[in-house]
Amino acid sequence: MPSCLPPRPVDWLLTQDPVPYQAASAYMQERVDAIGAGVAGELAWLLEHPHLYTAGTSAKPEDLLQPDRLPVFRSGRGGQFTYHGPGQRVAYLMLDVKMRFGDVRAYVTQLEQWIIDTLAELGVTGSRCQGRVGVWVSHRGSPPAKIAAIGVRLRRWVSSHGVSLNIAPDLSHFAGIVPCGLAEPVTSLARLGCDVPMHQVDAALQCTFSRRFGAVQDVTNLRWTSQCQRLEPALTGPATADP
Repeated sequence: MPSCLPPRPVDWLLTQDPVPYQAASAYMQERVDAIGAGVAGELAWLLEHPHLYTAGTSAKPEDLLQPDRLPVFRSGRGGQFTYHGPGQRVAYLMLDVKMRFGDVRAYVTQLEQWIIDTLAELGVTGSRCQGRVGVWVSHRGSPPAKIAAIGVRLRRWVSSHGVSLNIAPDLSHFAGIVPCGLAEPVTSLARLGCDVPMHQVDAALQCTFSRRFGAVQDVTNLRWTSQCQRLEPALTGPATADP
């Protein structure tokens, strides 16, 4: 945990409706630029995507096993192919990595520990796997299975992208790719028999995030609009309650 936390709380935004990948990527880029320019604060954005695959900067074409199964989007994050869809909580983090962590490796380690802490709040034991990035769980003596993937991008030391945690997604879609370039099982809280609603997972994510990274403030003046396919209103300004 960092020894000196920034004084300003991290904006915490929760979007209920599925957000198209292109729209989320565009907003992340806008926000990262605004943070770098000093006109917006750091942001943690929790959301779900429609069914899709993303290809990170290290993705290999042969790891897309079923190219016609779901839409595929190129991503600027590190890593290889992964699946996103309903029932999976995605957390996009736009943080000042240099100020908070000093380097990207320390940042990724803290993200892993954040998810491990969150799983512990839900009664599940998560762990790291040496030489790999993400979080794994074991269940009833079975080999470890991956429950959370991590892929990040830095621009002028401000992060984007982040973490995806499998709550109760359709895991069959992972068969269309080699997830993260690793031919190994994936799992979810539902498959482990941990039947928790998404709002309970969100509460655990927020609680453990604030313990590890510092205070957060709920954003209530920024929301996803399906009609305009973007977050509105503007990035800047303090959070205020809707009338």
